[in-house]
Amino acid sequence: MKGLGDLMKQAQAMQKIQEEMANRTVCGESGAGMVKVTMNGRHDVKRVELSEELLQEEKSILEDLLAAAVNDAVRKVEQENKEAMGDLASGFQMPPGFKMPF
Repeated sequence: MKGLGDLMKQAQAMQKIQEEMANRTVCGESGAGMVKVTMNGRHDVKRVELSEELLQEEKSILEDLLAAAVNDAVRKVEQENKEAMGDLASGFQMPPGFKMPF
């Protein structure tokens, strides 16, 4: 059962990394920094910062810049998650004869 024990250790390590990633924050930006969105690793938006000069623009411009900043933050979270899990997942080996249910 050594293989199953190793599998459990790897699963616990992955869970710990996921918990750490959930607490990390990233900042997405758009409009040359006029809009900034701070997001955690669970994709929760924690803060939105708007440049004062941006408030004079049309509503549609503000909406587009806000969407772009959120999308930038999401991409950064996903990239950090991928990098953090990449090393651990590459070493994730199933025991011989183990078949996934799908």
